[in-house]
Amino acid sequence: MSAEENKINEEIEAAEVTETVESAEETATSEAAAVVEEKGLKKFIKERQEYVPTTTTGIYIKRYWQLYVLLIIPIIYFCIFKYSPMYYVLIAFKKYSIVQKVSEMPWAKNHGFEYFIKAFKNKDFIYALRNTITLNLLDIILGFPVPIIFALLLNELRFKFFKKSVQTIAYMPHFLSWVIIYGLALQLFAPANGFINILVKNAGGQTIHFLDDAKTWVWTYIGLGIWQSFGWNSIIYLAAISGISPELYEAASVDGANRWQKMWHITLPCIRPTIVVLLILALGNVLGSNFDRPFALQNDLVMKNAEVISTFVYKYGIKGLQFSLTTAVGLFQSIVNVIFLLLANWFSRKMGERGIM
Repeated sequence: MSAEENKINEEIEAAEVTETVESAEETATSEAAAVVEEKGLKKFIKERQEYVPTTTTGIYIKRYWQLYVLLIIPIIYFCIFKYSPMYYVLIAFKKYSIVQKVSEMPWAKNHGFEYFIKAFKNKDFIYALRNTITLNLLDIILGFPVPIIFALLLNELRFKFFKKSVQTIAYMPHFLSWVIIYGLALQLFAPANGFINILVKNAGGQTIHFLDDAKTWVWTYIGLGIWQSFGWNSIIYLAAISGISPELYEAASVDGANRWQKMWHITLPCIRPTIVVLLILALGNVLGSNFDRPFALQNDLVMKNAEVISTFVYKYGIKGLQFSLTTAVGLFQSIVNVIFLLLANWFSRKMGERGIM
């Protein structure tokens, strides 16, 4: 090998070594840069986590302070009319005296549970408790599906004028007081001269005692309640249906689905979260009861099936002045309602739904 060739080989080797060193330096530099960048990114993220929420909240409050000012009104309302009266729950555990403050009233016997024990020994309360649960469960079983079905049927109507007319007619009973509804029921269902019984007699049937027979009264009570509320309760379902994407129906039409299949496979699954939330709220009120509806419809002939907790509290508390007893009953009612609400919410979450909390 000549000297010239050796020189060329040495230059080639030197170039390869230089290239290798430069490559190693570039790799080390990029790795170092990556480490620095990663550390900087972590530091940046940490700083964002620590400081941005506070800054964002402050900016949001500053920008939308009018909304927070408006929020003050309902907060004051709830504090005055919802939370401050809770102090008087103590009356359930004390001997009520109209001339003493709650803090000065003596504690009831049996470690304060005297009036709870009296309530459960009172036959009228047991009847009221049984009737409240029975009537509310019947309302849920028979009445809860009706507004859902009504909303689904309305959604299928294509003539807007007819649809709006039906909606308006269905909403109207909600705005009638139960005193007026009882007057209408009396004209329809009275044994002697009620319109329904006149038709039954003319057809050769026997008089039906809708309002003065205990068993028949229960079904009349449930039916009137459904008629009065189903139109109004359907509004929230119609709102949920209106939020469903039309593209789902269009895709189903392309696949050859009929209206029943669209309703069953698109509409119902899309409004299921709304149905679950309202069902939870209904179950949470299974021991609650409105006052005006049972009070307007009940009479002495059906009192065994018509007395509910709200009318029991009215008779024993307002008329009988037994405030400690009725406060104990109201507290028991509220606690049971909360338990039912929590159980219903827990069950819905176990079934894969969101629930209400």
